[in-house]
Amino acid sequence: MHPTRSTPRSGESGTPGPPLVLRLDDPRAGDPALTGAKAAALAVAARAGLPVLPGFVLTTTAVEHLAGGQPWPSTLQDAWRDVSADGTRSLVVRSSSTVEDLGESSMAGRFESVVGVRGAEAFRDAVDLVIASRERAAAGSDALTGREPLAVLVQPLLSAASGGVLFGIDPVSGREDRIVVAAVTGGPDRLVSGEVAGSRYELDPEGRRISFTVGSGGARLRRRQLRELARLAARAAALFGGPQDVEWGLGDDGRLRLLQSRPVTAESRGRPTGPVLGPGPVAETFPEPLQPLEVDLWVDPLREALGRALVLAGTATAAAVDASPLVPVLAGRVAVDLDLLEPRSGSPGLRERLDPRPRLRRLHASWRVGRLRSALPALARDVVDAADAALVEVPALPDLDDRQLVALLYRLRPALVSVHAHELLVGLLVDPRAPRTTGATTALRVLANARRAGLADPDIVAEHPVVLALAAPQVAASPTLPPGVQAPEGAPPGDDGEPGVLREALRLRARWLQEAGARAAWVLGERLAAAGRLPRPEDVRGVRLAELTAAADDEGTELTPRPVVPGEPLPARFRMSDTGRPVPVAGGAGATGAGGGTGTGPVHQGEDPPEGAVLVVRTLDPGLAPLLPRLAGLVAETGSVLAHLAILARESGVPTVVGLPDALEEFPPGTVVRVDGATGEVTKQEAP
Repeated sequence: MHPTRSTPRSGESGTPGPPLVLRLDDPRAGDPALTGAKAAALAVAARAGLPVLPGFVLTTTAVEHLAGGQPWPSTLQDAWRDVSADGTRSLVVRSSSTVEDLGESSMAGRFESVVGVRGAEAFRDAVDLVIASRERAAAGSDALTGREPLAVLVQPLLSAASGGVLFGIDPVSGREDRIVVAAVTGGPDRLVSGEVAGSRYELDPEGRRISFTVGSGGARLRRRQLRELARLAARAAALFGGPQDVEWGLGDDGRLRLLQSRPVTAESRGRPTGPVLGPGPVAETFPEPLQPLEVDLWVDPLREALGRALVLAGTATAAAVDASPLVPVLAGRVAVDLDLLEPRSGSPGLRERLDPRPRLRRLHASWRVGRLRSALPALARDVVDAADAALVEVPALPDLDDRQLVALLYRLRPALVSVHAHELLVGLLVDPRAPRTTGATTALRVLANARRAGLADPDIVAEHPVVLALAAPQVAASPTLPPGVQAPEGAPPGDDGEPGVLREALRLRARWLQEAGARAAWVLGERLAAAGRLPRPEDVRGVRLAELTAAADDEGTELTPRPVVPGEPLPARFRMSDTGRPVPVAGGAGATGAGGGTGTGPVHQGEDPPEGAVLVVRTLDPGLAPLLPRLAGLVAETGSVLAHLAILARESGVPTVVGLPDALEEFPPGTVVRVDGATGEVTKQEAP
């Protein structure tokens, strides 16, 4: 039984009007308005020589005729007989909508596809089912109306030994130097439907295997097949102008076939280059995004100090420091070069074994650090005293003219460099297990007591500047102190000579120097706004220090604030791509327990955690300090046991784990977990 023949209508062979049936090798089949995005892509690929199965399309015009109750096109019989071998070959009947397989959204699974269609009656039923799915898809979607043009794609069913999908870029990270392949035995429909997970291959652009994970129903592919898939990904990307999400099948004859191609909806981030970066070590210092003036005032001194400390401690060469970004800023968010700060893992290669220079450098570094170890405490105390003296000598800001205020900003820089460098070096001597009091501990106690005494926050800052340990640096009228703090109960012992105490003293001086610069910059902002040279005082944050200097020297200099729109929080570990985007990478030292014992509770992410929750965060923000008394545990993707908040959490008896990659994804809100601050383990528990 064949599809019923009817009288020729407009659009059929020899008649004017839009075509009703088109073969995939017809040049007109590449028009998505006629054949839908899916079929049009296959038609374009077939004409370009990509391995596409033959087939035909009931065009959008034909579907509208059929949906309106008109007879089937007479040319359909010949097309069906040709592709199905007169009804003896199974077919795949698929939707091809004009709103499917687009770069913005694939609409995957919204419309119907029917696999294994054999015989004329089953074919008619399959076509009717696909057309009817347009209305059903609209009923379950706010984005569809049921009137979107729809075509029907018909191809022979591939007898596949294996099949699957491949992504021309990593669909999760957006890395363009990775190809991801999922493979199953048989055709790809079981994988696409979610019936099985398949095996996962990660390839480089040449098809060399980087990683392999076995999955349910998965297929193992040979090297030749992986290289062939990589070539298909490259050809499809070149043809369509960007990375593609490709369904593929390897027939029983061993030939690779392209079954579907659409743009990858993941955002492309480019190819990663350069060192591994991360926000962890500076997330406490700069928990909030910075504006251009703040970067000039505070990040540049930190960058200079870090370079000096690394070279002086012998942990990096001057050449390595010069070649590194050290402390890059991405859309206002600060990171550091983790390749320089983190210890290398793995055994040395043959070249390192035979080359004596690294061992000599380590020997020299040990000697140098040994001398530093004995001299640093005294040097650090001198730096603390010098910073205090410099701060005491700062005149009343209203008494300074504009040039003097700018000069003050420059005078604070070398003091910040010295304090930061000594803080970093003293950190080498700190025993992470030693109990001690943090600046945040003292600040919480002082802030809670001062508020109970009725003091307003500006007066508290003026009388007790230690509370600035709880406020992120920002050019503003006044710092923002956390609400609702409680005084910690007791504190571990510590003395002025203990490295941990010295490190806290240096960190506090750095914060005071930052605040002195912030106040001077704010006064300049107020004056410039009053003179009509800035719209508002806070717009001074969007001006570079060099521009501010020129404005102080010449009242005719125009100021154009260029505020930065803060980017998304940075990944814990990433590399910069050739397009200037952060690309997440795996690895790192792994999770570390920061103390505090053990605790169990439901995971909370975000603000205002309930009593007894385990707070899971990306970074250790000092602003979280007031929340610690109510927590059953604290888990951070970044940070170290020497971080300000980690120490404070340990003092408060909150089990804390730091440096746990992907914690936010692994432990969604509501998951009950046990946090072990000693071992660094975070384990899921059965919900009570």
